[in-house]
Amino acid sequence: MRQLTGASLIVAAIVLVASPPAAQTAAQAKPNPVLVLETAKGAIEIEFFAAEAPKSVEHIVGLAKSGFYRAQRFHRVTDGLVQWGDKKSRDVTLRNVWGTGSNGTPIGVFELSKKRSHIRGAVALAHSGNPAGADSQLYIMKSPSPGLDGKHAVIGRVTVGMAVVDKIAVADVIKNTTVK
Repeated sequence: MRQLTGASLIVAAIVLVASPPAAQTAAQAKPNPVLVLETAKGAIEIEFFAAEAPKSVEHIVGLAKSGFYRAQRFHRVTDGLVQWGDKKSRDVTLRNVWGTGSNGTPIGVFELSKKRSHIRGAVALAHSGNPAGADSQLYIMKSPSPGLDGKHAVIGRVTVGMAVVDKIAVADVIKNTTVK
């Protein structure tokens, strides 16, 4: 067995003091929030990119935690994407105006990340012409659409449930939302 000298003990003590405990390191590396959309066709889990779009993610997570998305319907479904986030979609008599509503409080910033593009599974903020005016509407890409890059902020990605996304139809209901 090797004996430690006084100098070796001092170096070992400095290393132990300088290295934070594992629990402290884990707390600093906070995981990204995950939004779970529960539908009749299955669950969809979306991991948000909190470090890249902090204000956008905070806004959407806050809406989800408040129950804003609960009982809404997917109001737009194309070959390339599915979209939700209009509170008017809860009322089937307003179907002709679904997609025109929001929470009423725009995020106010355009958090564009050059690292993210509109690939299959990307989740982005919808808006009606001004990216800083994005609010509560989100969409999930079912197929790549590079023409949307630079125009809409990609703030997350589907980690579970792309097969569910592929089955979504207009008027399918979001039964519940949770954030983990």
